[in-house]
Amino acid sequence: MSGRSVVVIGGGVIGVSSAYYLARDGWEVTLLEKGDICAGSSYGNAGLIVPSHLVPLAAPGVWWQGVKWMLNAESPFYIKPRASLELARWLWRFRAACTPGHVRRAMPLLRRMSMESLELYREFAEKELDCGFRQAGSMTVFSTPEGLAHGREEAKLLREGGATVEVLDGGEARSVEPALGASVVGALYCREDALLVPDRFVKGLARLAESVGVRVRTGTEAIGFRTNGSRVTEIETTRGAFSAGTVVLAAGAWSPDVGRALGLRVPIQPAKGYSLTYRRPARAPTIPLLPAEGRFSVTPMGEFLRFGGTLELAGMDLSINRRRVEALRRKGLACIEGGEGLELLEIWRGLRPCTPDGLPLVGRPRRFDNLVVAAGHAMVGMSLGPATGKLVAQLAGGSTPPADVRLLDPDRFG
Repeated sequence: MSGRSVVVIGGGVIGVSSAYYLARDGWEVTLLEKGDICAGSSYGNAGLIVPSHLVPLAAPGVWWQGVKWMLNAESPFYIKPRASLELARWLWRFRAACTPGHVRRAMPLLRRMSMESLELYREFAEKELDCGFRQAGSMTVFSTPEGLAHGREEAKLLREGGATVEVLDGGEARSVEPALGASVVGALYCREDALLVPDRFVKGLARLAESVGVRVRTGTEAIGFRTNGSRVTEIETTRGAFSAGTVVLAAGAWSPDVGRALGLRVPIQPAKGYSLTYRRPARAPTIPLLPAEGRFSVTPMGEFLRFGGTLELAGMDLSINRRRVEALRRKGLACIEGGEGLELLEIWRGLRPCTPDGLPLVGRPRRFDNLVVAAGHAMVGMSLGPATGKLVAQLAGGSTPPADVRLLDPDRFG
């Protein structure tokens, strides 16, 4: 076994990005994925690259808004009632993290990593990685004066964090995006944001990774480990054992289950989200839209139009809640002229890996010398994916990472 060998567990955007940059740095890389590449939440998400989104999931006001929503099965945020000590512990920590101080500490890190990813996406697009990358901007739209007033306050906070945000009235917003309806009273327009077709990117990057030496093993599930003191020596899988000098755990919402086999408590809750993909109509928005009051997204993806949204804490449950799908469909179609005639191509659901403070876990847990955790990116996995991959390669190689990544310490919750 070479000391420069690494096994990456997980074939989503984080795992594939990590494998690619590790191989670029000269590592002998094997990527294990229990299903197919990009079979999890990297597949059907909104495809947004949003350097403007600097506020983590845990933010002031989110807790109490969530309490109001959590018993409404059609709300943007829903908690399925169940007895779970892990969920109770997660909710307690989430509530504690919803503070202005936490947001201000997190914003510079999220800004730096998302801007780094944006530049890396441009580089991939220039390498002819065909993923529909387009720097189209994004527009958060408001249908009530109260919502717009809140948006103006949010714009001030985002500008403090370095984001470029324009506040538009209804008429100005419609001049930028003619597909907006008359009910829109204003918008936040972020020109630097971008979009892509997420599965095309992740699968394309996996092919690039293979071209630089990564061995991709799909249908290979990690089910156990062998350890020697503070080192992981072997990964036991459904297709035999793999030895490695370093292990990267990037299994998204499945990371707690994998980590448990190592005696690690990985504080991630799976949050189910949905997307509906339609054939793109003639009159569709050209800019991704984020209707603020409905908390969902409308993304024009080449020949497709995708509605994405909802946050459902229901454990490792991949069943389809038809009420929530219908609520997303209804809200999305209300944004599109003649929407009832759209051709539905796919209903998708996936599990987003959410930490209590809304920041991912990226780093070396103190219990093991040769393990790097890279998971818990919630709704910004695409935005932070390439930058996280580069950070994983730095950590694996022993380089000194930027100081602010201490906020991502996988042991920070004890």
